[in-house]
Amino acid sequence: MNRRHLVAGTAGVALAAPRLAAAQPRLRWRCPNSFPRTLDTLYGAAEIVARRVRDMSEGAFEITVSGPGEVVPALQILDAVGQGSVECGFTSSLFYFGKDPSFAFGSTLPFGMNSRGNFAWLNYAGGREQLKDVFAEANIWQIPAGCTGAQMGGWSKRELKGLDDMKGLKFRIAGLGGSVMQKLGVVPQQIAPTDIYPALERGVIDGAEYIGPYDDEKLGFGRVAKYYYFPGFQEAGPNTDFLVNLKAWEALPNAYKAMLETACAEAYHATAAKYDVANPPALRRLVAGGTVLKPYPREVMNALYKAAQELYAEIGEQNARFKKIHAHWDAFRVEQIQWFRVAEDSLANFQAVATAPK
Repeated sequence: MNRRHLVAGTAGVALAAPRLAAAQPRLRWRCPNSFPRTLDTLYGAAEIVARRVRDMSEGAFEITVSGPGEVVPALQILDAVGQGSVECGFTSSLFYFGKDPSFAFGSTLPFGMNSRGNFAWLNYAGGREQLKDVFAEANIWQIPAGCTGAQMGGWSKRELKGLDDMKGLKFRIAGLGGSVMQKLGVVPQQIAPTDIYPALERGVIDGAEYIGPYDDEKLGFGRVAKYYYFPGFQEAGPNTDFLVNLKAWEALPNAYKAMLETACAEAYHATAAKYDVANPPALRRLVAGGTVLKPYPREVMNALYKAAQELYAEIGEQNARFKKIHAHWDAFRVEQIQWFRVAEDSLANFQAVATAPK
């Protein structure tokens, strides 16, 4: 879906705000958030949307953000928004892959694109158009509205030296990443963010992936698990979603729709930038505190990649829509990887060596 009209429309929305406030309806929307308030960057993405919409509408359109469980449980936001229990919600569409694996494309898939590629596919290469019917069937309008950047591969209480160590590992992981790991013998667990720490502490799970150093440090995972793995194959550049009840969306004046789209785009890039600032020092603190930073073994990464491709083929055999969207997504993914290999990865790899401690 091409959203270039929003670029031109943003200035007009801002300049016309005083007139809009008088002419447009006053709205009060509720926005439950899947992510806890303690995660100021990710939770704060929804607050950026609410603040920008309020400012652009001169207070006529207000959105109240609430934490998980305050209005709606963390993993039930898609249902609540679709049913009209709330007007909108902030979550990650990959949480709902069990309803339809096609939802995962709204956020990310294992071995997917980086954050730039993901944003480009969704907003400028037809991704949202591909997903329009998926969300419409759930009575939802989806807007990408936050981005963590590349995530980490997760925490483990025990060292993972090879494929044998993956077997029987009880691991909290969201989305299709769990289905991929299951092919290696891992026992995936779908656990809400606020429940990960106690599950690790009590030994209910052996490991967990969540986001990255900044948020993982805040949640204390380094106190209950020693090993911190990379790369985050399961979420290379995922976005979070601002979901709007479809009837509520269709009833909005065009100016309010433009405000929401513009505010969500700002939240996407602001969130990614904040993580780029916060993650490096957080990782240094974790390592200084005793966390052991390790790459996934090559044989594990190779097996995970093979398992992911097998999984997508298997799902596609049962779900024609997933197969169609995957073909569109994967063609763009491969092209992006080839481009980045020439344009940016080559320099990044050189600089990684050039700046390494002597």
